[in-house]
Amino acid sequence: MERAGAVRAERAIDGDTLALADGRELRLIGIAAPKSTPKGPLHRVAEAARQELDRLAAGRTLTLYSGGRPSDRRQRLLAHAVAEDGTWLQGAMLAAGLARVETFADNRARAAEMLALEATARKERRGIWAEPRFRVLTPEQAERWRDGYHLVEGRVLRVSEEQGRLALEFSPNGRRGFVVAVPVRQRAQFRAAGLDPAGLAGTTLRVRGWIHRRLGPEILASHPEQIERLTQ
Repeated sequence: MERAGAVRAERAIDGDTLALADGRELRLIGIAAPKSTPKGPLHRVAEAARQELDRLAAGRTLTLYSGGRPSDRRQRLLAHAVAEDGTWLQGAMLAAGLARVETFADNRARAAEMLALEATARKERRGIWAEPRFRVLTPEQAERWRDGYHLVEGRVLRVSEEQGRLALEFSPNGRRGFVVAVPVRQRAQFRAAGLDPAGLAGTTLRVRGWIHRRLGPEILASHPEQIERLTQ
């Protein structure tokens, strides 16, 4: 990663976003903390995440490191942040169980470290991992669950190809069941990471991403860090 300057944090807006002293906002790239309205079902854990980030960063100078695209369409800075005492903010939030890993095709830095921290927090049921809303879904549960960002674990039954996409099918219902779609144009990138999509039939995977509806529930995997191989 490249050093991208230093900023002073004023306060935490939520568990992954900071208001800065110069009026800008910093989105901690690579993680997603729970969001909720004051009366929403996730208010307690969302507020816990905001308070923890505020404790870690408010009033402190942060050194920023760019791992990809430097800003989003809302003109927020996108970066990894390290506080004056050496605390890596993304790592601290994941270790506390107050955020999940959410990487992007154009922002994937330190993904392996973040996934390891998340896995430990999940195993120990820290923070959000004690909440039913954040449980890792089976493919069958994913077919019933509402749209949103989820982790899904299951065995790939079949791999098919259509319209420039490789479809990893997790259900006997084929494409009408839970599917992970990988664009064929991205196949070389997945191969380089040891995850050739065409050869994943019979393996058990943990996949993360936004579930949306096509023929059935689907996650679009745009980059290899969205998929963790659990068995060979």
